[in-house]
Amino acid sequence: MSGVNAKTILLVSGLSGAGKTTALKTLEDMGWEVVDNLPLVLLDRLLGTPLPAGHDDADDRPLALGIDARTRGFDANAIVQRIKTLRETHGHDIETLFLDCSGTELERRFAETRRRHPLAADRPAVDGIAREREMVEPLRRWASQVIDTTNTTTNGLQQEIRNRFSRDGLSDPVLTILSFGFSRGVPRNADLMFDMRFLRNPHWEEALRPKTGQDAEVAAYIAEDPAYEEAVGQIERLLATLLPRYAESGKTYVTVAFGCTGGRHRSVHVAERVARYLQDAGFSPTVSHRNMESAPQDALEKRGSSGGPKAQS
Repeated sequence: MSGVNAKTILLVSGLSGAGKTTALKTLEDMGWEVVDNLPLVLLDRLLGTPLPAGHDDADDRPLALGIDARTRGFDANAIVQRIKTLRETHGHDIETLFLDCSGTELERRFAETRRRHPLAADRPAVDGIAREREMVEPLRRWASQVIDTTNTTTNGLQQEIRNRFSRDGLSDPVLTILSFGFSRGVPRNADLMFDMRFLRNPHWEEALRPKTGQDAEVAAYIAEDPAYEEAVGQIERLLATLLPRYAESGKTYVTVAFGCTGGRHRSVHVAERVARYLQDAGFSPTVSHRNMESAPQDALEKRGSSGGPKAQS
């Protein structure tokens, strides 16, 4: 393995039913490279594979390896020795996470899911649990981190994994600020949706109609609405409160959608403003305008009975 770049490696092991799959999926969502149940004879080959030509070392992801008693060639003492060698000889930064759980709770989980314990195909689950606990005990003693999931929910375990192993920025959800026109269909992937049709409509101003919410004249016109500042300000403060909670809950993607009638003026302007606010607050939003390039159409906008712009058009 000479010449191989040192890697950050997390060995994830533990008792069947204690949450290894949940832990590995969470790490993968956080940007880790994840390999589960890799035969140990292939470990050196995996770590010895050089990066592709032109690969940026800074993009080399940390590696999470799932290993448990089902892994071919499983020998806990041999694994411990291999970890020591990889640390001392090759300079890999290696940690071991062990997921533990009480026997009673594991029995309940296997009964609830109607799954057979992998080490007790034709025997009670309690026998497989006892056998596995004995097999993996050296790994538990050696583990740098142990999480007991006896009283932990799936969401709780996900949060614990994020707290312990998140890489800066990679555990944050991908945030998209979207503008759209209600007359052209509601976006299906929106987590939060705000209707901007209560604001004055630039479409009915001849000089503003061909412009979009990205133009200063349109922005100024919309901002003159008496309800504008208070309403948009409250939306900004609400998002600043909610978005960190989405991150804490492990949500991978968050889409905040702003709609107006045609999707060219009010929703575009508010989406741009809110995105700037969130960026200044430390978030990293991507802005997308679904209908901004669509041709303006009077038939879609609809006037009020007085002939002026209709607030809810």
